[in-house]
This record gives sequence, C-alpha cells and structure tokens, in this order.
Amino acid sequence: MTRSSRMRSHACSAALACGLALLTTPACGKKHATPAWNAAEAAAPFAANRSTTTHQPPVASDPARPGLRFIAYNLNNWLTMERGADHAHSKGMAKPAAEKHALVQLLVRQAPDVLGVCEIGSREDLAELQAALLAGGVALPHTYYTGGGDEVRHLGLLSRFPITHTATPAQLDFKLNGSTYTMSRGILDATIQAHGKSYRWLGVHLKSKREVADGDQDAIRLCEARLLRQHVDSILAAEPDARFVVYGDFNDTRGSAALKLITGHYGEAGYLTALPVQDQQGERWTHFWELRDIYSRFDFITVTLGVKHEVDFKNSRILDDPEWHAASDHRPLLAVFN
Repeated sequence: MTRSSRMRSHACSAALACGLALLTTPACGKKHATPAWNAAEAAAPFAANRSTTTHQPPVASDPARPGLRFIAYNLNNWLTMERGADHAHSKGMAKPAAEKHALVQLLVRQAPDVLGVCEIGSREDLAELQAALLAGGVALPHTYYTGGGDEVRHLGLLSRFPITHTATPAQLDFKLNGSTYTMSRGILDATIQAHGKSYRWLGVHLKSKREVADGDQDAIRLCEARLLRQHVDSILAAEPDARFVVYGDFNDTRGSAALKLITGHYGEAGYLTALPVQDQQGERWTHFWELRDIYSRFDFITVTLGVKHEVDFKNSRILDDPEWHAASDHRPLLAVFN
C-alpha cells in the first residue's frame, strides 16, 4: 500500500468511526417490540472465527463511476426487539452497536450504488443506516421503505441514483386452509434511473423456516412465492423486455418448490436467471443457522432477460469480508452491472 493510500484509508476510518459512534445511542420512538424467534437462538453467540478471508481493498465511492454495484443484504434485525443471552432477556433492545459497526464497515468497503435490505425496523432505523454509511463516505440519498403484515420487519432500498417510480402489487393477501393471510414483508417495487438506464428492483423476504402456530411454514412461503411470481408476470405482460431484478431472502434453496415457482421455466421468456455467485473460496452458502449448525443458500439475486446481458458475472459474488459473521447471520450478495 502506498503512503497516499494509507492516508486515504486512515481518513476513511476516522470518518466512519465518528459516524458509528452515533450507533451506540439507543433508537427512540419505537412503537413495536418484536419477540425473539427462539430463546436458545437469541442466546447463541456469534462465532469468533468463521472466516479466514482477508480484507479486500475498498471500492472508490465515485459519483462518476460507470456501471452499477448492487448489494442485497438481510441485516439480521436492525430493529428493536427482545434480546439477551444466558436466559436473561430484555425487551425494547436495538441491534447491538458492535453488530451495526461491523455491518457498516463491510458496506463502506464495498461502496454499493444501490442497497436492498431485509429486516430493517422503522423508518428511523433505515435513516440511521443511511447516516452511518454517509459518515463512512457512501452517500445513498434516495430511499424507499415498505412492508406487509409484519409490523416490525420491513424492506428498504437505498440508492445513489434517483428513485423515479414505486408500485404496490395488486395482491398481497392469500388464503390457506380457510384462513386469510397477508404477505408478511410484502414486495418492494422501486425503479431508479442510472447512467441513462432504467432498473426496476423487486425485493422480498419470504416466510422463514421457523414453524408458526397458525399455519405450515412451507405452505405459507409457497403462497408468498406465488404472489411474487404473479407480480413479475403482470410486469412482463405489459412490458416483455422489462429490465428488473428480483432479489432478497427467499428462505428456501434453489431446488425448492418456492424458488422454482419464482424463477419460472428455463428457456421461457419470463425466466429469471439466478446469478451463480460464490465467495472467494468458491462456496455459495449465504446463511448460517448457528443453533442447528446449518449452512444454506437462502439469498438470491435474479434478473430478467432484459438486463441479464449487462451483468458482470466475473465480479458479482457473495461477500465474505471478515466482518460478515459479526454483522449478520447472512452474507450479502453483490451484483455488478455494466
């Protein structure tokens, strides 16, 4: 590293440290508290050494930089909920500052132009993330925030480029075994203009693998997947060459019924190509369930034929920066568009 590179690195670190100091202050005005998924899971500590990868050089956050860097990321509850360890739990607790710090460090290093997130809490939580990124030198001034039946976990999009249009799917409710449900996190639908091109983003966070008392989790997730596919088909019916990206935490694997329903049939006009991203070691898992010691690929970025030819497949990957394990139980995905 040259002397000038070291100086830029130190300056960036100092600015980031100042911004992240704000993260130690508890968030205010939260109206809802989310119960822990499971007491044992909530108590499970982060593993200390899950990754042996080295730091990658930071990506320059240059407004004039051509192309587009998109990151899809499940933030692992950047929100207020019941948290604790060793059987001692407290309600109304924000995501720990150390986890926020690690998460922001990773994102600052990767300098996304567009960031799609799952498990963001309130609008204030999204603004907090936005401010922390700005303190680190990553300006994403345009945001969109939405959700579904879950009053606590939401979807968010942060963009360096203007958001020119947003839409709400025609249907977010479904019936299952005689009961009516609302898609828990809804479907984020936002369009941006970047470098003279239009990109439409469809973000989701489907039903988790965790069982619930009022329905089968697999069946619920399949119904949510069907609603997403219906929305995709409605867009393609009006605009067969539509340029859009469907991404998020699908909570299911590539060969599952839900994923097959979402992507469609290979070779057909409406097929969604799942980017074959991998980490620096050639591995493709994106989620680690520590309680069960299970590694899975639940997170995907898929694209229509209208934008597939612009994907830089060589530089699109799963981000395994050293901070990943301290930031979230998911690893973020990076898609680079030319």
